[in-house]
Parts: sequence; C-alpha cells; structure tokens
Amino acid sequence: MKSIFGKSKELEKNIEEYLDIVEEALLIFERDINRYLEGQYDLFEENLDDILTVENNADDILREIKYKLYTYMLIPEARGDVLNIIESLDNEVDLCKKVLMQFSIEKPEIKDFIVADFKELTKQSLKSAEQLVRGIRTYFEEISMVNEYVNKVHFYEHEADKLEERIKRKVFSTDQIDDFCKKVHIRHFSERLAYFSDLAEEISEILSVASIKRSI
Repeated sequence: MKSIFGKSKELEKNIEEYLDIVEEALLIFERDINRYLEGQYDLFEENLDDILTVENNADDILREIKYKLYTYMLIPEARGDVLNIIESLDNEVDLCKKVLMQFSIEKPEIKDFIVADFKELTKQSLKSAEQLVRGIRTYFEEISMVNEYVNKVHFYEHEADKLEERIKRKVFSTDQIDDFCKKVHIRHFSERLAYFSDLAEEISEILSVASIKRSI
C-alpha cells in the first residue's frame, strides 16, 4: 500500500518522534514504579521530573503535528483518523505522569507479599500499551500487520486484568493488612496500573477501525 505520508516527510518525522517519546514515557514509568516497589523512595522522588519533561516534549510535538495537518492540509484522506489516534495515545503519556504523581503524593503502602504481583501487573499492563504503539507504527508503515498488534494488545490487557483481580483477592483476604482503608487504597492503585492496558485496548479499537478504512 502507498505510504500515507506521500511527500509529507516532515510530518512523518514528527509522528515517528512522537511515538518514540510515548515509548520513552512507558519505560520511565516502569523504571520509577519498580523503584517505588523496591523501596527506593529517594531515587523515585529524585527522578520524578523525568516524566514531566517527557510529557512536555510530547505536548510540543503533538501541537506541531496538529499545526502541519491542518495548516498545510496534509494527508487529507486520513487526517481525522490520524489526529484521533495520536490524541488518544497522548492519554497514555498523561496517565504516566498522573499515576507517578499519585504514588508520590499518596505513598501507598505496598506490602512485601504483593510486591511481585504489582511488578507483574505493571509489566503486563505496559506491554499492552507498548504493543499499541507498535501497532500505530504499522498503520503508517505496513498496515496489513495492524491486526496482529491489536490482538497482542487484547492479550496483555487480559493478563493485566487477571493480575489485578489476583491482587485484590489477596489484599481483601489477608490478615497482614488490618486496616480496611489501606486495603481500599491498594486496590485503587492496582486499578490505576491496570488502566494502562484498558486505555490501550480502547485506542486499539480506534486504530483497528482506521486501518479498515484505509484498506477499503
């Protein structure tokens, strides 16, 4: 299939750069959550600005993409779909910042017996988001492969759901946490981590529809 960009090389470069930044945000998020779960609180706080920098960079590039799409009337046949995909993906970057800030402010007490589950939940949920980004790349580069990545998004979302449920069942059945409010607090943070995959699944449906429209 002919490239969606045609002669719009600057726009292609901007979108590639934007997708790189989203992947960087996900890597920073996993790094920092693991530091928190491992009790490296000082290091966690010291590097909190990293995600803020990445978010600002993402916002700058997103504005540049919007400007070029509408000012120069680039890729008119798919402009709306591209903008919808990119703007929706920006929610993943925003979520990285919001969840890390919530950990920093609320400081949930993650007991040792569920630390491994929290790490695995983070890993599987972020894998779903990572597969989404790869799927978006194929939308621009090799559209026939989009569905393969959409299926992977669904797979990892399902894995994250199972881990989220496991954490909740452990937390609400244990005597190691004697305060019900603390159990609710932990449940909230498990839901926040799992939401990366829920959001990825939502965006993957937008991507799937867009790829079908391009293929017709």
